[in-house]
Amino acid sequence: MAPGPATDSLPTAGPRAAAATAPAARPGRPWGAGERGSFTAELAAGLPALVLLLLAGLTAVEAVTTRAGCLDAAREAALAASRGEPGSAVGARYAPAGADISVTVSGDRVTATVRAPVRTLGARLPRITVSATAVAAVEPGIPGPRP
Repeated sequence: MAPGPATDSLPTAGPRAAAATAPAARPGRPWGAGERGSFTAELAAGLPALVLLLLAGLTAVEAVTTRAGCLDAAREAALAASRGEPGSAVGARYAPAGADISVTVSGDRVTATVRAPVRTLGARLPRITVSATAVAAVEPGIPGPRP
């Protein structure tokens, strides 16, 4: 049976084209024999760096979340103190765990500052503290702001 027109039109590669695409092999050794165990070595070198990067990323997320909680608590404390309510007590309801709340009144402004420690995911890492400050104007007609 004679070959059809589809097989006649395919180009044939010569011996040089096959040698150019084949990987270089050493005589008597299969290709990749010198590569044995390289993945294990790369994993052992790279895994601690990946774990450290993961811990840093998770600590950063925790810091941003704590900062948002501090900002919310400072805003509520400043608004409550400007209306004559106890600002520190109101701010404590919204503050993250372990937060320090300070409310100061100067003239017609109330300033609330909330500081909270961030829980790091490594026991030996230094402690991080985030803070947020909010300012509110004293409401007219109120007997007086209360920190």
